[in-house]
Formats: sequence, C-alpha cells, structure tokens
Amino acid sequence: MRPHRRTPLGTRVPAPWVRTRLRVAPGVAVGLALLVVVTAFLAAVCLRVVDRAEDAGLRRAVADAEARRTTVQVAAPQLNPGFSPERREAALRPGTLRRQYAAVLGEVRRPLAADRAQSSYGVRTATPLAVPDAGLARPDNVPPRVVLAAQNDLAGHARPRSGRLPRATGTVTATTRAVEAAVTTETAEHLRIEVGSVIHVPGADRAPLAVRVTGILAPRQPEGAYWEAQPLLRSPSLVRDGNSPAAPTYWLGALLLPPQAAPAMLGTSGNPVRYWQVAPDTTRTPAHALPELRSAVATLESGPGHGRIRDAVDPDAVTETDLDTVLDDYEDLRSRIAPLVSVAALGTGAVALVVLLMAGGLAADRRRAELGLLRARGASLPGLAGRLLAETAVVAVPAGALGLAAALWAVPHGRSAYAVAAAGTVTLLACLALPVRAAARHRTAHLHTGREDVVSARPSRRRTVAELTLLVLAAGAVEALRRRGTSEGAGTRGDALVSLAPVLVAVIAALVLVRLHPLPLRLLTRATDRLRGAVVSLALARTSRASVSAVLPLLALLTALTTAAFGGSVTSGIGAARDHAALLTTGADARVESTSGLRAGAAERVRGVPGVEEVTTAALTLEAKPHDGPESVPLAAVSPDAYARLADRVHLGAFPAPTLTAATTTPDGSSGSGGSSGSGRSSGPDGSSGSGGSAGPGGASGSGGSAGSEADPLPVLASSAVAHRYGTAPFPVRLADGAHVTVRIALVRESTPAVTGTEFLVVDRSGLPSAATHPTTLLVTGSDLDAAALRRAAGGSPGVTVRAQERAAYAHSPLQTGAEHLYTAAVAAGAGYALLALLLALVRAAPERVALLARLRTMGLTRAQGRRLLILESLPQALLAAAGGTLTGWAAVRLLSPGIDLTTLALATPGAAGVGHLRTDPVSLLLPALAVLLLTVAVAAVQAWVTGRRGSVRELRVGERT
Repeated sequence: MRPHRRTPLGTRVPAPWVRTRLRVAPGVAVGLALLVVVTAFLAAVCLRVVDRAEDAGLRRAVADAEARRTTVQVAAPQLNPGFSPERREAALRPGTLRRQYAAVLGEVRRPLAADRAQSSYGVRTATPLAVPDAGLARPDNVPPRVVLAAQNDLAGHARPRSGRLPRATGTVTATTRAVEAAVTTETAEHLRIEVGSVIHVPGADRAPLAVRVTGILAPRQPEGAYWEAQPLLRSPSLVRDGNSPAAPTYWLGALLLPPQAAPAMLGTSGNPVRYWQVAPDTTRTPAHALPELRSAVATLESGPGHGRIRDAVDPDAVTETDLDTVLDDYEDLRSRIAPLVSVAALGTGAVALVVLLMAGGLAADRRRAELGLLRARGASLPGLAGRLLAETAVVAVPAGALGLAAALWAVPHGRSAYAVAAAGTVTLLACLALPVRAAARHRTAHLHTGREDVVSARPSRRRTVAELTLLVLAAGAVEALRRRGTSEGAGTRGDALVSLAPVLVAVIAALVLVRLHPLPLRLLTRATDRLRGAVVSLALARTSRASVSAVLPLLALLTALTTAAFGGSVTSGIGAARDHAALLTTGADARVESTSGLRAGAAERVRGVPGVEEVTTAALTLEAKPHDGPESVPLAAVSPDAYARLADRVHLGAFPAPTLTAATTTPDGSSGSGGSSGSGRSSGPDGSSGSGGSAGPGGASGSGGSAGSEADPLPVLASSAVAHRYGTAPFPVRLADGAHVTVRIALVRESTPAVTGTEFLVVDRSGLPSAATHPTTLLVTGSDLDAAALRRAAGGSPGVTVRAQERAAYAHSPLQTGAEHLYTAAVAAGAGYALLALLLALVRAAPERVALLARLRTMGLTRAQGRRLLILESLPQALLAAAGGTLTGWAAVRLLSPGIDLTTLALATPGAAGVGHLRTDPVSLLLPALAVLLLTVAVAAVQAWVTGRRGSVRELRVGERT
C-alpha cells in the first residue's frame, strides 16, 4: 500500500484546471466534441468526395470514348523492297515485333499507364483485297473484300466456337502458298464463312494465297481495346462502293492469321503494315494528375518519347491517338462544373466556420463573469488564454481526429493530405475560438462593464468599418457572378470570392438584421404595455435586455438557412432542366415513331398497354418545303382537339384548338369544321373521307371542301423562327408526295410536342391529302410505361423513347452526379447547422431561464405561465431568423440566378435540348425555417416542463452555479 503523503499546513494545492473544468461542465465539453467531430468529418469527406467524383469522371470519359480513339497506335510500313526478302520477312516475325513492343511500352511514362491485357501488336494489310470465291456473301453482286491480320495472343482473347485456332506449319515466307486463319462469329455469319472454307487472296505477281479457315472464334471481351482498337477484326462492315447513294455495297471483313504466318502477307498486294497498340489504364490515374497525364500522352505522340520509339521501331513510324482530345473534353466539362462545386463547398464551409466561431463566442459570454474575476485577481492574459486553449484542445483534438478517421473510413478514395489539412483547420479553429474571443474581451481587467443589451448597445466604429468592408466585398462578388457567371471561361477553377457570393449575401443580411433587431422589439414592447398580465411584457423585456452576444445565432442562422435555400434551388433547377429536356425530346411521357409510317391499328393497340392513359397520333414529315424552295421544315398533321389536350397537359406550347381547326366548305355552301371528328378528318355526304385525292399547286383538293387553297388557307401553328421567316401572309407548302397546300400562320409557339427542334409547322390533318396523314408518331401519356411493351404493341420495329429513361440518361457523368449529391448534402448541412446554432443559443440561455422561472415560481407563477414565458422569450429571435433566412434565401437566388448556368450540371448528353436555370425551391426555403420555429417552441416547452418538475431550492442557492 502506498503511504499517505501529508500536506504541510499553509501549503496551497492547486486543482488541475482542465480536469476541474471538464468535471464541472461535462455537457459543454460533449457539445463541443460533437460539433468538432461533425464539422471535421464534413470538411475532410467533402474534399475526398470531390476527388472521387473527378477520378470516376475521368475513368468514365476514357471508357465511354471508342477504344480506337483512346488507344495509342504506333504504325510502321513494311521495309523497302530494296532490302533482302529475308530481312523484310524477319521484320514481320513475332520475335522482332515483341522486342519492339517492349520498347514502345518502355516509353509510357507515369501517370499514363498501359493496360497490358488489352494492348497488342501485330501485322495487317492496309489495302482490302477482293476475294472472288463462290459462296461468300454478295449483297449487290459485288465480291467481298478482306484484310489479313496477324495479332498477338489470339488464344488469350478468343475461344473457338467451332473448329480450332490457326497454326503455322514450318517457316512461313513471302512465297508460302497456303496458310491457316480464323474468323469471328460475326464475320462468319455475315460473309457466310464456315470451318474448312478456303478463301483465295490475290497475290502480287504470283498465284493467290490460299487461306483455309480452321476455326470460328468468339471474343472473350468484345468491348475491350484488343478488339475495339481495330473493330474490323471483330465485326465486318457493309461498305458502299463509291460516293453515290445508289452505289452497290459489299462486305469487308478480316481473316485472323497466326503471328508466325505474317510474312505470307508480303506475297499479296495488301501492303502489310506493322502496328503496336497501347491501351491506356486510367483506373489508378487521379484526376488531379491530369496535366501530367496530358504531358505523357503528348510526349508519346510528338515529343521525345516519339523520337525514341522511332529509333527503336522504324524511322518512318507514326504515332496517333485521340486520347489527348478525350482528356481535353473531360477537362472542359470539369472546368465548367468546378465553379458550381466551389459554391456548394465554400458555402457549407463558411456556415461551419460561422457556427464554430459562434460556439466560441457563446462560451466566452457564458463565462464572462468568471474570466473577469480571474483577470481582476491578477491572472495574466497569456496565462488565461493558454488555460482556455488547453481545456478546449483536450476536447477538440481527439474529436477532430475522430472526425478525420470517420471521413477516411467512409470515403477511402481521395487525397489524404487535403483531408488531414481540412480536419486540422477545423480543429484549430475550434481550439482558438474561445481563447481569442476571451482575450479580446478581457484585454483589461474589469468586473462590471455596464449594460450591453440588444436595445441599448451601440455599434463601435471598428464594427461599422468591418461591416462596410463586407458590404463592398459582397456587392463585388454578386456583380462579378452576375456578369461572369460560373462557366464563362473553360479551364478556370472558379474564383473563391465569387463562389462565396451566396454566403456574403447572407452575412450582409444578418448584419442588417442585427442592426434593425432593436426596432421591432421596441415596437412590440410599446404595443404590449397596455396588455393585462405580466407574461408578455416580461418576455419582451427579457428579449430586449439580452446581451449583444445573444444575437450571434442570427448570423449563423441566416447563413445556414441561405445556404440550404440556395442548395435546394440548385437541385430543383437541375431536376427541372432534366424534366424539360426530356419532355422536349419525347413530347409526352413516351414517343413511338417510325419514319416509314406505323402499322394499321397501332394507336388502338398501344392504348391497351398497362399504364397508358391517352394516345395522340401525328403524321410527321421532314420534307415539307415552303414556297417549293430548297429549305425543308418539319410538318406535323394532327387532330386539333386531341393535340391541344396533349399540349395543355404536358405544358408544352398549349394553344386553343379552334384556332388550328381547318374550316371546310360543304356541298350546300355552308362552312364546317374539319378537325373535330373522331378520326380527325372531315366527311362528305356519303360518309367518305373529306380529304383525299390529288392536289395541284393551287391547293389541296378533296371531296370534302377547299381548305388549303389560296382562297381558304389552312391555319397552322409555327415556331417563332418559321414565323419570323415567312410571316403571317398565306404561302404554299409542297408536301413529301408532291402535293401542294396553302397555309397561314395563325399561332406561334416556341415548342410543340410532335416535333423536336426550333423549326416546325403543325396543321389540322383534315385539310391535307390522305397520303400525308398516315400516322408516323404516337405521343403517349401515362405512368410506369414500358418501352418493350409499347414496341410490341405498335408492331414492327418503331423507335420508342420513354421520358423517364431519357431523363435518367442525362445524369451520366460522375462529375455531374457527384456535384448534385454535394448540393444535396449542402442543403442538409445548412439545415443541420441552423438547428445546431439554435440549440447552442438555447443551451447558453438555459441556466438563466431556469433560475428566472425558479424565482418567479416563488412569487406565484404557474407552470402554464412559465411555459408561455419561455416560448414568448424565444420566439422573437426565432421568428426574426426564420423570416430573415427565408427572405435572404429568396433574394440570393433572385440576385445570383443570372450568373448560375445549370445546363452543364443538369444535362450530360451532348446536344441535349433545354437550358438549366436557377429557380427558387419553396421546400428548401420554408422547411428549414419552420424547423427552426418548431425546435424553438419544443426546447422552450421542454425547459419549462423540466423546471416545473424540479424544486426551486437548488436553483436559488447562491455560490453553487458555475
């Protein structure tokens, strides 16, 4: 047993500062730890999520590009005929090519890496050779043509479907008369080649080379670069023999020889060339190394690496690749998305910073009397700040490390150094917030500083200068964002000040609200002076006499609510842009179309598909020529009533149906309307179709009337571009079948469901000849539509586009989905920090409120009155913050929307219709604000309930509170 050490009389034993503070206020320490853990986690994980999205975007960009574009291809011609035959043959043998392939791979420099499993080398004939063998496919009685290819490791990339792999017997030379070969399953099917077929390839000044097919192969990875770099080796192509559309066609395929048989190509007129193909491996290439990656590609294509390849392979070797173009396209996309990502990341970071500083300010204000007493009793300012730093660091450093560890575990991919720096910055700020605030407040020792409540306090000159400086910065950031936008210059990574524009707007609004805060309090106090009862007046008096630091949560709340509103508006704008683009593409919930016309009864059958609610038919022609000129305008023939219902339902160019309905003249001279019948056609007295027959240049003739003539032109709906070009005067239009009809533009719309594009004419089908009204397009509305079911119901092989699938295709690049997820997280983080700031403020005021209720209960205050007092005391600030946050978020969206272009973020498909605009999202505006109000009321009610269940003695004791 350890002996008990006695303390001499008169000796002071100081209590350990940090341990004492943690034991006295464990709730405060736990709250700080949670705040630091969450903030450090978000700071570290945000950077790693961005890195992960950019790296995945780079891999997707390379994978989506064709392998023949991304593969680095080195090609060298055959040796000069002046060399000896033995030397020319040796240059094509596998051993020589293998050594040269190793030299090519040796020039690949990091971060560019070669995918050795998909890289290849070999020999192939550059000139296709016609083979006259009977039995081969001849589409237009033109003999097929073939190329000979001897590529390495054929056995590793294909398996025999029938037969066996080709082999070379003995030493093959240029004079060899017969060799073996294999073909892929696609080549065998289209060229009608079987195992055992002998194909005679024309020779050069010698007898044809007999190529005997020994096997039909199925590629193991047909989409891999081994086959895709030269797709002809896997799939034959139907080639037109000439430039004329009427020129005959022939099949072009490849015969796969064993590598040892490559010298036999010298005996043909196919001009054999040697090649080495390096497939890039970007699975481990980070996006931040893109400049070095482009440099590595450039040195292979036209730099020092290319020179060394020529020295090792052939002086005439040529290196080609479009990988640099693919990387440029990816960098362009990344540079246009990066500023939008910066807005979300910096905005969320600014909110976290404000909440951290607010927490430090509230802690310093809560301990103002304690720290003032220590300074008055002789504590030095550095010593006091050091003790505060120690007690904060004991909590913040482990919490920051825990948040960093959680981020590294949650997102294992990304740059760790940046994550460590971000988490370390958060931890440092958390450690310094309390000591710096306390040191600034207690520069001089004092015990009492007078009243510093909200109503009586006056801003200092330094505060005014700081606020004016922030105002100038915010105005500059907003103006720069409105003028330059977020995607003005490709290749820029975004301006930090411009990216902080939403946060700066919120900060300025918060500062203005803090200055105006006393005014509504004074007005409310005067309005409630004559009310009966003391609860309301007491609550307003408590609110008015709160310390100046109690308005710090206003800054945090407004910043957080504005960030949440802005992020929600971005996600809402992205969704709206994708919805509109998909609608412009399909025209309805689904689109079934065939350029040659749909089968009879297709509309009725499609109506029976589950989920279909309505089907609108249209006859679309792309060959309508106004004024019989060379320019064509898409023309859609529709039934006005049904088409007007569709346009109104999908909100795409709605119009009144009677304006488009063609007026016809009946045999008795009365006028009728030809567009309202069930079939969309007018009928004569005998019940026959009211449109039909032939039409001459003067107009469309038919048995039912003269609509479409010069005297009675058909009303049409036109796009603004067409209306601007042809005006509102009647003009003739020649249809695809040669008939003419006279039309007059009666309606102008920017878009219409039946036609995709900015130029169109829509006409009542009853005024056209019957040949021009055969349905080619079905516009389907409904829910949960199945493309395969619609195709089967329509019959034949029409094109089917479903709006939901089209919308999903726009979110293609990981860069876009990653940025969208980041904005969603920004909304959640903004709302969470708003609630956290409110909780910190309420917890800070809890001891004073509990003591107040205890005193008032001794004077007869009931529990219901106590509950009302706490709720009314908390509501003014919460209402001010909720209303201010909502208005500030709305104003920020309106101010910044001209500079925020969401098109790149919303639409991944090149050439997709539609533009993404920033629009206000009511949910993200109102929901966090309502949550703030509800939390305020709930916390106040809980505090009153807990206080009511306790006794008042403990709260009224003197000297036991910290």
